[in-house]
Amino acid sequence: MTDTSARPPFRADHVGSLLRPQEVLQARDDFAAGQVTAEQLKEIEDAAIQKIISMQGEVGLKAATDGELRRESWHMDFIYSLGGITKVQDDTIKVAFHNKDKNFEWAPPSAHVTAPVTLEKTIFADAFTFVKDNASPEQTPKLTIPSPSMVHYRGGREAIKAAIYPDLEQFWDDLAKAYADEIQRLYDLGCRYLQLDDTSMAYVNDPRQRQHIAAIGGDPNHQHETYIATMNQALANRPADMAITVHTCRGNNQSMWAAEGGYDFVADSLFNGLDVDGFFCEWDDERSGGFEPLRYLPKGKRVVLGVMTTKSGVLESRDYLKRRVEEAATYADIDQLCLSGQCGFSSTKEGNSLTQEQQWAKLALIVETAQEIWPDA
Repeated sequence: MTDTSARPPFRADHVGSLLRPQEVLQARDDFAAGQVTAEQLKEIEDAAIQKIISMQGEVGLKAATDGELRRESWHMDFIYSLGGITKVQDDTIKVAFHNKDKNFEWAPPSAHVTAPVTLEKTIFADAFTFVKDNASPEQTPKLTIPSPSMVHYRGGREAIKAAIYPDLEQFWDDLAKAYADEIQRLYDLGCRYLQLDDTSMAYVNDPRQRQHIAAIGGDPNHQHETYIATMNQALANRPADMAITVHTCRGNNQSMWAAEGGYDFVADSLFNGLDVDGFFCEWDDERSGGFEPLRYLPKGKRVVLGVMTTKSGVLESRDYLKRRVEEAATYADIDQLCLSGQCGFSSTKEGNSLTQEQQWAKLALIVETAQEIWPDA
């Protein structure tokens, strides 16, 4: 097998977000209530992040993130930091999450494009630098940011002021340029492992989501192709030694999801069209479909198999994980596969329904299993 241990994605990897420790959640509540200062909140966050960076190393992970502990959510903190974006509360745009036990309809704050999209400052610069400065020499600092498509997907054309962008082609160009600038600035800070988090590519496999796209004036059959083209434009001049992956899932909010269906609708365009080093995809249960879309995976790219669920604390067996990898290897070269959880553990501040101990046990098992499958892990 080819030695891929030096360049991400790693054989044993993880999506990025980790459960917020109770002291961080309490400090954020206290800060909102005016009971602690911003400096005091940062001190508590810093201490918690230093601890989880060390714990990621202790379980054997080569990638280290800050667990997204400083964020309210996995994507909106970033999107609201772009120039031209206005935070709005649009109660007509609701996201329906569910699992086998409950349903949850939510109208989260949304984003409207009210001025030309620009990058006014390097977003998450301090957050990344903190991880880089506190990671061990054996750890690769990894930053996660939402993909460009997340600026558009929820509101579509209706959320983009026509007086600013009468022609959406200029919107896509400006958005791609803002992301290209962000990527170069992160590289200059030392980032060599960047992940674009995306739900749109998985959502559009669900016929109900395609109906939503049509309802807000989009093209349900080709919108994902526009997203891929925009991402490629943003990535066109990235440095050769900067590994970039995309994570695409069907929603992750307090152990619930928003969409269902396999990757069949987008697989060819996604795997063959998107110019990234690797894909984090979820295959943790029947709602995610089968591994058949992996037949489109071209040489030179890798897929990180999210066959371990992060939505439950029940620990999978090592044999189960190995069988799932073997199943995937009937459609793609096993040398192009890696192993991870299906999503983050805490895409929103509330986190999924499992304990800290269960979270770390799952991450440790990913490493142990990967080492058995791939000796270079």
